[in-house]
Amino acid sequence: MYQKLTPKQKALTINLDPTIYGTFAEIGAGQETVRHFFRAGGASATIAKAMSAYDKDFSDAIYGKEVKNRYVTQNRLRKMLRYEVALIEERISRENHPNRKYFSYANTVTTINFDKTLKGHGWVGIRFQSEVDAQYNEIVIHVKFKENDATLQQETLGNLGVNLIYGAYKYSDNPRILIESLYDDIAKDNLEIDMIDFSGPVFEYVDNRLMSLQLVKNGMTDAVVFNSEGNNMLPADLLYKKNIFAVRGSFRPVTKVNIDMLQNGIDMFMKDSDCTQEQTEIFIEITISNLRADGDIDERDFLDRVDVLGKLGYTVIISNFSEYYRLIDYFSTYTNGHIGVAMGVNNMLMVFDEKYYKNLSGGILEAFGKFFRNDMRVYLYPYKDPETQELLDSSTLKVGDNLKELYKYFKTNERIVDITNYNPHYLEIYSRDILRKITCNIQGWENQVPEGVAEMIKERSMFGYKKELSLKQFS
Repeated sequence: MYQKLTPKQKALTINLDPTIYGTFAEIGAGQETVRHFFRAGGASATIAKAMSAYDKDFSDAIYGKEVKNRYVTQNRLRKMLRYEVALIEERISRENHPNRKYFSYANTVTTINFDKTLKGHGWVGIRFQSEVDAQYNEIVIHVKFKENDATLQQETLGNLGVNLIYGAYKYSDNPRILIESLYDDIAKDNLEIDMIDFSGPVFEYVDNRLMSLQLVKNGMTDAVVFNSEGNNMLPADLLYKKNIFAVRGSFRPVTKVNIDMLQNGIDMFMKDSDCTQEQTEIFIEITISNLRADGDIDERDFLDRVDVLGKLGYTVIISNFSEYYRLIDYFSTYTNGHIGVAMGVNNMLMVFDEKYYKNLSGGILEAFGKFFRNDMRVYLYPYKDPETQELLDSSTLKVGDNLKELYKYFKTNERIVDITNYNPHYLEIYSRDILRKITCNIQGWENQVPEGVAEMIKERSMFGYKKELSLKQFS
């Protein structure tokens, strides 16, 4: 049962467990985590070693040099964890201590700078045995500090470290509770966790994409990213100084329209921005509000959508950005490069709907200041009305009368441009119609989705698809 405890209570609980024994290696913000264990009492049976390899030369002598002299990295953290565990195994005899479960806790962080221009961030992790003589497991997280004082950030880091160590030993059988417990005694306004990774035998059946989803769902971060292989990625590593192109949608299921919009939009974007594929990160975005469209989030449905997009080779971002301007604002925190977004006419009409910006003091003008920043450009995919057969594009869509001149300004200045080399046959494809056919087991939708997608939907019985029963099943 999950019970919130203070850092002191958690540290004391770990200290009083005679089987838990390990090391602490903390770089960049003092020894804030191990301090809790020393002060709680009974630490002599828990702490094998506590160190702060603060000087880079000294740190290099222990863990080796890092590429480009970057020390606040996931690679550095994992080196620290594995080095320290190997040292315990080498120096502490199992024969003399047969009932101990070893661990190494480490962090490598940078706190807010003197000018307060860089808030600070870091990597925190633990490598541990859940049982005596068992193989090791790892939990690695990336954090971003939000407090404006280095001392407060250090205290937050210390609390987080205690929560992580306690969670590893008490909640490893329930990673969802473990994630929730990371914020015990920590306000979400003070710390953001934007990546988490579980590995090892005790987490064999944990899908890290679902764990990432928990971070957004629980308000611990606004966005998480995973690549086409399904691996959790640090957003900063992908976005930093890159050109960015994104498409938002439900992708339930992904259709040929989605791919046509994406591919033709990218071609125009790279030509307009004079950039290459290597200089550009392409994202498929699904919002939490979209995942909640039918009520509670269906995690199986979520994984199905992500798996299909991954098979097609796309990087997926799950975000809490209902409004488009928040997505662009997010991208802009990482890059000054070109940003492009492809969208359909219906989404563009929503962008120009003032009701979505009532929470902003500057209303729609403030939103557009963030949305169309840094030469951001919208690539608009046309829509064919199934009833009237009217083709809607940037020239024929109608915004509110009070916004016509504003819309005209963005169109005239080519901040909204039409995707012109689309496939006209795809305009007859509607995702809702496909979904209806799938759920009702009606044939004829298979050629409206990208190659291989129909097979995945049928094999997994995705979106309520039911396989047809053959006569052999009754013989």
